[in-house]
Amino acid sequence: MTGDLPLLGFGLPVSGRWASREGIGHVARRAEDLGYAALWTFQRLLRPVGADLSPGHASVLDPVVALALAAGHTDRIGLGTATVCAPFTHPAQLAKTMASLDVVSGGRLTVGLGIGWMREEYVAAGIPFERRGARMEEYLHCLEALWTQDPVAFDGEFYTVPRSHVAPRPVQQPHPPVLLGGTAPAALRRAGRLTGGWIGSSTHDHAQLARDVETVRDGAREAGWDPDALRILVRAVPELVVTDPGPSRRPFHGTREQVLDDVAALGAQGATEVFLDLNLSPRVGGPDVDPAAALDHADHVLDAFAPTQR
Repeated sequence: MTGDLPLLGFGLPVSGRWASREGIGHVARRAEDLGYAALWTFQRLLRPVGADLSPGHASVLDPVVALALAAGHTDRIGLGTATVCAPFTHPAQLAKTMASLDVVSGGRLTVGLGIGWMREEYVAAGIPFERRGARMEEYLHCLEALWTQDPVAFDGEFYTVPRSHVAPRPVQQPHPPVLLGGTAPAALRRAGRLTGGWIGSSTHDHAQLARDVETVRDGAREAGWDPDALRILVRAVPELVVTDPGPSRRPFHGTREQVLDDVAALGAQGATEVFLDLNLSPRVGGPDVDPAAALDHADHVLDAFAPTQR
């Protein structure tokens, strides 16, 4: 293994049959005991008939509900969404939900937001698909106002908040860290300009990570922020094997040492945090996977990469 490793997190069970009360509690406690930095969830509002989505998107818990349950089973480990599609919910509702989760978790929340890409989900949410970028920019400004102003009033093109008091306030001040997903150059720069960092998508090409991280950093420079303070979060779906797969090995498919080398390689390209997400692994997050077998495999992976053992 070469290079310094980024902080290592773990995907909380939200997809498939291991995403149960028992599964969430078990994984949350084990991840905290083993020293993982954070637990992460993701959102899937619906699965359109005929959509080309992996089995891990067939049955997905609400990401905030799952984190709230995990908060009750833990004391120290970070909690985050990677990601929630912000436009599906009014900023006032999201501000209330996330502030509440920050309160009940004792200030451990990172709010990871995305713009969404599936037209059917926009239709179901009753939100126009057009001008998503402009809507997202205003959303972030409105969200910050709701968390930091008392009383708050906001009058924008897309969102309006009458002059009001909003409580409780988040534990973390001035508000929980916000990270933003996205793949287009404008979205990458937006993450650097308006939030504390960027979240790579589950299908992001790791080979171009360094280039995209630099675009995020450019956005921070444009806004006068310190690019070195940005958080860069990358999801990885590990396939842990006993023997070396050989020269045709795919990233994150390999032995423990090979997967750790892959994590270190992401760090060398600018990732500050990586989380291992078995929700998107067909042997864990699929709807037909036996939950006991999924948890057994999750324990194996948790133990193999435990930060306390490195």
